[in-house]
Amino acid sequence: MPIFPLDPRNPDRDVLRRAAELLRGAELVAFPTETVYGLGANALDENAVQKIFALKQRPSYNPLIVHVEDEDAAQSVVESWPQSARDLAREFWPGPLSLVLPRRAGVSDSVTAGLKSVAVRAPAHPVAQMLLRECGVPLAAPSANRFTCLSPTTAQHVAGAFPDLFVLDGGACAVGIESTVLDLSGATPILLRPGAVSQAQIVAIIGPVGLPSDYSGDAPRPSPGLVEKHYAPRAELFIVPPNQLHARLEKNTVSNRKSGVLSRDATDLKNPGGLHHIVTMAQDAIDYARELYAALHALDAENCVEILVEEMPDGEAWRGVRDRLSRAAKK
Repeated sequence: MPIFPLDPRNPDRDVLRRAAELLRGAELVAFPTETVYGLGANALDENAVQKIFALKQRPSYNPLIVHVEDEDAAQSVVESWPQSARDLAREFWPGPLSLVLPRRAGVSDSVTAGLKSVAVRAPAHPVAQMLLRECGVPLAAPSANRFTCLSPTTAQHVAGAFPDLFVLDGGACAVGIESTVLDLSGATPILLRPGAVSQAQIVAIIGPVGLPSDYSGDAPRPSPGLVEKHYAPRAELFIVPPNQLHARLEKNTVSNRKSGVLSRDATDLKNPGGLHHIVTMAQDAIDYARELYAALHALDAENCVEILVEEMPDGEAWRGVRDRLSRAAKK
């Protein structure tokens, strides 16, 4: 299993150089970001990018995010860099915010799903930053998983899906869900995907933003995260109101259906014979997001038939988590 630990405080230069050589040679490397682990390829090399789509079994209408070191590097892949992009990058970069802007020539057509715009961000994880500096090319990097499946937040999650892949191990991801995506390519900014950078934080910097259109079928999306079913564990996932969780779990106990449960207050849930796997999740939205995918991976590893997730509270703080879980629950 080719997992290579990389301590940013004392990095193994040979491992870092090897990863960079692979990327410059049109091969794939998985690496950590603060959001999830990415499956990286040279964003300027069509053959390399096609390997991402083939390995993930990802449809061509679903574009990729290009990862760069900083603002200056971003401007090498986008045609324009408006004041709104400058203000947001200076507030949130490096960090979990992707900006969609008109693309420059040279970016792989597959990266953009054939559109004239490209999503770009500067990741905050020090291993991602070191890798970008070492390889010297922008990296297209969707989550390192198979299409529609659970995103990885550890190197072990990546290796479970792709056992032959070269994986840089930078520990567990600090944010735990994918980046916020904001489209700045049109007249009105559009929030395409919620994440750790909230709509309220964006509005405070650039003013009002709109919401995306509905996308279906094979129409190209301007950003990842707009496919109806996504982020899904192997077990069937159900979002259950708190006042119905007890009854649903008791029903599964009677029918001997092994269930996984994610609850923010699991103290009163009964588990006769230890049939079910009950995970007590964080009360706080930021900590919950950090734990979410790892908890779902763990329940899949227990071979649960279904996963019952206690319904999230309302409010802006929980919007990213609600988005991921609602898509994971789609049939």
